[in-house]
Amino acid sequence: MTQIATRKVVFGDLSVLKQVIGINNEHLKIIGDTLGIQLSQRGNEISLQGEALDVELGVRLLEQLGGLVEKGYPLYPADIDYAIRLLSENHKVSLEEVFLDTVYISGKRKVISPKSIRQKQYIDAIRRNDIVIAIGPAGTGKTYLAMAMAVSALMKHKVERIILARPAVEAGEKLGFLPGDLIEKVNPYLRPLYDALHDMMHFEKAARLVDRGVIEIAPLAFMRGRTLNNAFVILDEAQNTVPEQMKMFLTRLGFGSKAVITGDITQIDLDGGKKSGLVQVQDILKGIPGIAFVYFTEKDVVRHHLVQQIIKAYERMEARRSRQNASARTGSDTP
Repeated sequence: MTQIATRKVVFGDLSVLKQVIGINNEHLKIIGDTLGIQLSQRGNEISLQGEALDVELGVRLLEQLGGLVEKGYPLYPADIDYAIRLLSENHKVSLEEVFLDTVYISGKRKVISPKSIRQKQYIDAIRRNDIVIAIGPAGTGKTYLAMAMAVSALMKHKVERIILARPAVEAGEKLGFLPGDLIEKVNPYLRPLYDALHDMMHFEKAARLVDRGVIEIAPLAFMRGRTLNNAFVILDEAQNTVPEQMKMFLTRLGFGSKAVITGDITQIDLDGGKKSGLVQVQDILKGIPGIAFVYFTEKDVVRHHLVQQIIKAYERMEARRSRQNASARTGSDTP
């Protein structure tokens, strides 16, 4: 039998309450829709009504969100989604330990911080290790957080330059068939790295640093024969490296440098049955001190809240197709 409960959360500071509920109660609407409970605000109180377990989760959520605001964290609708997910997975988690671990404050005054337990583990691994290999699906923040850590290290003068590399195209960087000069050929494949960089600093500043060579964005092939000292090096889309390329990249690392390697081993685009260097490196480097592996899953996807609904909708469609195919096979086998 479903147990219905009613609880209240009282805020001592109305300015904190205002940020918690959001513009036009937007945050309360997200909480109510996600948890399936009713929330209403009156004065300095928020009332919650619904199934007891959901209401208790809502109370913990509101109390912790209030604590974040009191410590200066600016709440956005996306943060509400992330916070609900964190507390749903582990009701003992402290939102402050995750959200207040500021990785970088961009030139646009945007606070970049982890949005999941796995993201928190990821940035801690980057701090503690010279080589970190992050594997998981798109949208989990692998490249974005690595970029934020790199820019932060540069601004704090912990490194002298940032180097961002990607396999320029699938199948071993075969660029000859593309129109234009070399820069025009590779730019479309490096665009996601430029997008992340421009999200963290003003375009003009980023352009100056790129022009001076302080930030270098280049295809992986450009790393051959180099020694990278005092640098923060990121290799993105590493699932599309072959083992020889992965070895080449790893052996570029010089003194005072860090390397972060990211990729999704479910999205390998290499043709001809070539083996992925990212797949192979998991066995080769496992257990070496100073090298850490971090594995993300679909639960760590942190994009617009509608992305989660889109993913679920596609999963439902795939499930329906699987059931229909199974029924068709069963029907055809029936005499």
